[in-house]
Amino acid sequence: MTTQTDNQNADKQSMMALKKHGNTILTIVLVVLAAYFGWQYYQNHYAKIDTVAADAYTNISNTNEQLIMTAQNSQLDEAAKKKLVDEENKLFAQIDDLVAKHGDTTYAWQGLMMKARHQVDNNDLKGAIASLQEASKIELDDGLTAMTKIRLARVMLADGDTESAFATANEALPQAFEASRQELLGDIYLAKNEVDNAKKAYTSAWEALRARQENRAVLSLKLQSLGVVVQPIEPPAAVVATVNTATTDAAQATDEATKQPADGQADTKTPQTSNQ
Repeated sequence: MTTQTDNQNADKQSMMALKKHGNTILTIVLVVLAAYFGWQYYQNHYAKIDTVAADAYTNISNTNEQLIMTAQNSQLDEAAKKKLVDEENKLFAQIDDLVAKHGDTTYAWQGLMMKARHQVDNNDLKGAIASLQEASKIELDDGLTAMTKIRLARVMLADGDTESAFATANEALPQAFEASRQELLGDIYLAKNEVDNAKKAYTSAWEALRARQENRAVLSLKLQSLGVVVQPIEPPAAVVATVNTATTDAAQATDEATKQPADGQADTKTPQTSNQ
C-alpha cells in the first residue's frame, strides 16, 4: 500500500515538474532542433554555393595566368593576337557570370579586379572604371574596399577625370591607407597644376610612412622633383640588426674562405722521405 502511495506521489511530483518546466524544456528542444537543421541547411546550401564560387574562380584564375603568359610573348602574329583577344573576351564572360551568380563574395571582387587590370592594359579606362565601381559596391573587408577605391581613383585620374578622382580619394578610408591616399591626392593636385597642394599632400604621405618606418622610393622622387628636401626614413631597428648580422656573417664567411687554401696547404705538406 505504501509503495503504491509513493508511486502516486512520485507521479504527481513528475507532473508538477513537467508543468513547471515544460515550456523551458520545449524551448530548449526547439532551439537544438533549429540549430541542427540550420547547420544542415547551411551545409547543403551556402557551403555548396561557396564551393561552386571557389571552383569558378579557380578556373578564371588559371585562364588569366595563361593569358598573361601569352601576352608577354612579343613574337605573336596577327592570328595569335586575335585569338588572345577572343580568349580575353571569354574570360570577361566567365567573370561576369561569376559576379551575376555570386556577386556578394570575395571571389566576385577578385574577378572584377582582375577584369579591370586587363581593361587598363588594353587602354579601356572607362571599362575599368565600371568594373572597379562594381567591385567597390561589394560589402567586404574595409581594407579590400579601400584598395578598390584607391585603384578606382587612379584609373579616373588616368582617364582625365580629376574631379571624380578627387571625390573618390576623399571618401572615408582606414588609417592604414592614409599614406597611399595622400600620395594619390598629391598626384591629383599635380594634374590640376596645384603644385603647393601637391607638395603638402606628398609631404603628409611621407610623414605617414615615417610613422611606420616604411620607405617608398617613387614618392621620394616625386617630392624631390618638386624641390622638397626629403628627410630619410630610418628603417626599423630590427631590420638594421638583421642587416648588420647578415653583413657580419658574410664577412666571417669570406674571411674563412680566404684562410681555407692556406690551411689546406699546411695540411698537405709533402712528407719527408727518410734516407736509407
